[in-house]
Amino acid sequence: MDTFDQNHLGVLVKGVVDSAMDAIVTVDETQRIVIFNAAAEVVFGYSRDEVIGEPLNLLIPERFRAAHGQHVRRFGETGISARRMGALHVLAGLRRNGEEFPLEASISHIAENGHKFYTVILRDVTERVRADEALRHSREELRELAALAQSVREQEKSRIARELHDELGQSLTALKMDVIALRHEVPAQNTAMAERIARIESMLNSTVAATRRISADLRPLMLDDLGLAAAVEWVIQEFTDRSDAVCDVQIVGSLDFGDPHATAVFRVLQESLTNIAKHAQASKVSVLIESGGEQIHLRVQDDGSGFSLQSPRKRNSHGLLGVRERGYLLGGESRITSAPGEGTTVELWLPSPQTCAADGKPA
Repeated sequence: MDTFDQNHLGVLVKGVVDSAMDAIVTVDETQRIVIFNAAAEVVFGYSRDEVIGEPLNLLIPERFRAAHGQHVRRFGETGISARRMGALHVLAGLRRNGEEFPLEASISHIAENGHKFYTVILRDVTERVRADEALRHSREELRELAALAQSVREQEKSRIARELHDELGQSLTALKMDVIALRHEVPAQNTAMAERIARIESMLNSTVAATRRISADLRPLMLDDLGLAAAVEWVIQEFTDRSDAVCDVQIVGSLDFGDPHATAVFRVLQESLTNIAKHAQASKVSVLIESGGEQIHLRVQDDGSGFSLQSPRKRNSHGLLGVRERGYLLGGESRITSAPGEGTTVELWLPSPQTCAADGKPA
């Protein structure tokens, strides 16, 4: 290539570099700046004349300078021509006014006449990071609000359940005792009155049973009065009474922890067993609750009919959604595994109350 062509190519390359939307900075093997395009002037606040020949550290926050130098040296030794920098996290640059800012960058190097040159193409992602932070903060606020709403719902369920059990239940029991006393006062020959009282007594028995069932479904009082272990025993017994499935229960560690963790574990277990009884046609169910260390683990597994996780959710069917919500609201996670004919496994992991307290979250 003759001198004219080389000069023409040089002008062309310079034009491309200066017209690039992203900042482009090239340094030599001594880490001194040799190319600084127009976009880099805008990003860093320096003019080209101010930085040409200056060390690259001028554009890097002091705490990152040593690590950056080592990174560039290792990159030059790999023989790889290009690489994205900071693939797992956002890097930081330093403007002329001392302001640090987040950036994404890729690096490449070439050898020319025995010298190495490193070119960094970078993009200021300040606005994106701010948007991400605002979104994260918004999600955290929504989670806290949803957790509060969940707590209020549980408190209201507990209040209604206790009123049903204590006030309505006691009134119905007293009424039943009066009916029994009245039955003994009816003359034996008055069969019509005796039959009417018997019907009233039967209706009262059904109403008392329904009141207890509704109260327990809203929130079993033993969860508040006796703790999670007793509530688990009760819900397992309720399941085996209305299902032909054999239920194996394994508890590892202590279940002596309070709300909201106890409520979350109980509700997910209750919802899982309800779904099994309604839909799974299972013959065997295994329940595992592990508590210890930094997390609480619940697993409910059945050998029933299973279902496709890709199938559209039925209208007004929120059971599995509720399982995921319970985990999310307490900073945990859930997993549902199922396939037609292969049964279903529901798992819930929650950070222990002690872990939440250590992180500054409400236990």
